[in-house]
Amino acid sequence: MELNGVYFYTATIFDWIPLLRTEKFKHIVLKSLIYLIKKGKIKVYGFVIVPNHIHLIWECLETNGKEMPHASFMKFTGHQFLEALWEDSDALLRRFKTDHNSRNYQFWQRNSLPIKIADRKMQEQKLDYLHLNPLQKHWDLADDPNNYYFSSCSFYEQDDPKFNWLTHYMTIYE
Repeated sequence: MELNGVYFYTATIFDWIPLLRTEKFKHIVLKSLIYLIKKGKIKVYGFVIVPNHIHLIWECLETNGKEMPHASFMKFTGHQFLEALWEDSDALLRRFKTDHNSRNYQFWQRNSLPIKIADRKMQEQKLDYLHLNPLQKHWDLADDPNNYYFSSCSFYEQDDPKFNWLTHYMTIYE
């Protein structure tokens, strides 16, 4: 990913384990995004968190020290997941044990998928896609995309202020 480019980004939990099923882990993701936004490192235009992956539409604005913001995000959330699992669930933590020399646990798959947003039409298609994701039959997380808390849908559809840290995607095209 390049700085100042808008991307549709998918990050998946290792082995598709549904770690993000509980609110505690979803809030870790949100807190990390908010932290990077407040530091001026990223803008987030849309998001959804489902049990085993996240979709973001975001823009990395500047490095976070020597790291790209997306790398900081992945590293920080991984550390927070580890701390939370030490406290809560030794059995679940063991599922993330790895033999890699650089780490003992791996929470995110290494093949996160960034797709550069080419234009407004593509932006709107990706935003619709992520907002409808919780309604997929295999998730069945909500009956209306506005009713799913861990999504930017109500920000756009109902002017819901609960995610006031989001940036409206139309600001890109002004």
